[in-house]
Amino acid sequence: MTRRHAVVAGAGIGGLSVAVALHRRGWEVTVCERAAAPSAVGAGIVLAPNALRAFDAIGFDAARATGHAAPAAMDLRRPGGRLLSRADCAALTARYGRPPLAVHRPSLSAALAAELPEGALRYDTAVTAVDDTGDAGGRPVVHTSAGVLTPDVVIAADGIHSPIRRQYFPAHPGLHYSGETAWRTVLAAGGPPVHAATETWGRGERFGVVPLADGRVYAYATAVVPEGHRPDDVQAELLRRYGTWHDPIPALLERIDPAAVLQHDLYDLAAPLPRFHQGRLAWLGDAAHAMTPNLGQGGCQAVEDAAVLAHLLEGADVRAALAAYSAARCARTDALRVRSRRAGRVAALTHPLAVAARDLAVRATPARATRRALDDLFAFDGFGLPE
Repeated sequence: MTRRHAVVAGAGIGGLSVAVALHRRGWEVTVCERAAAPSAVGAGIVLAPNALRAFDAIGFDAARATGHAAPAAMDLRRPGGRLLSRADCAALTARYGRPPLAVHRPSLSAALAAELPEGALRYDTAVTAVDDTGDAGGRPVVHTSAGVLTPDVVIAADGIHSPIRRQYFPAHPGLHYSGETAWRTVLAAGGPPVHAATETWGRGERFGVVPLADGRVYAYATAVVPEGHRPDDVQAELLRRYGTWHDPIPALLERIDPAAVLQHDLYDLAAPLPRFHQGRLAWLGDAAHAMTPNLGQGGCQAVEDAAVLAHLLEGADVRAALAAYSAARCARTDALRVRSRRAGRVAALTHPLAVAARDLAVRATPARATRRALDDLFAFDGFGLPE
């Protein structure tokens, strides 16, 4: 019996996750990645309990592949160090079955890629167009920079600027700029120990510190700036904005390598896609539901997408499976997109009175309200495989 074949456009976390999931289920997979090679430079990612359960469904042990260490707590602070709120990771483990796992993105990508058979992952191979009207056998035709493929299903995991999304949804308004830019970097182990993950909110500025499972430290910062703002001296810019904030932020800024700092303006989809599929073509991750990082769920939702899509594709009818995938994923991911945008607006407030009111509201929020908000993200009724 001929194995079914899936072409995945994009070798990000979502694309690799769905490729691994389908490979485990007996599919032949081809992952086409535009980049010439995997990058060693990258940010961190916090795999929340819902993403770790999705990896369980895929059959991938993220903790075994990247390390088991988890931060002791996740704190929210003011620039002077005053604590606004704290989520204890032991309590999260008790409630959701496991703590969040913070890992280096390139390390996670490498671990996922290692699960694929030789030749499945093709770098320097861009998907230039997809024709879902099909060949004589009804299969989609995938045009790549290395030739033409005719698989049984195509999965567009080609990122926030997805060319395949633009091809099939030309009337969609595209991306919405959040008003913020973000700097991200990973620092080598060896500095003062960092035990808790901390995000610090100022006026239109934020700084985050996350200890990674391998001992390194992920640091990120955001600021309200015009779209396209790029400082000439990144380290000087970060020191100017955050250099007087509480420890360990100044020491971390002194250690950064400007060449290893990534800067990206923060976008989400201006409106939801009407569906995540077209015939034998499906969209996944940022290509389907790009969201700002304010909830830490962008990558996590891509892993959920991968688990659900692979599960549904175990059925014989690909078109029906993709329609079921849209039905299962559209509402949840768009609710999180909207919620993340709203959270970002609150965190990015700049007026002193609005900032003071925000901080007071955060400190006064009852623990039960915080738990309800996290339940929507992490609990078993948030993510699950459809019947």
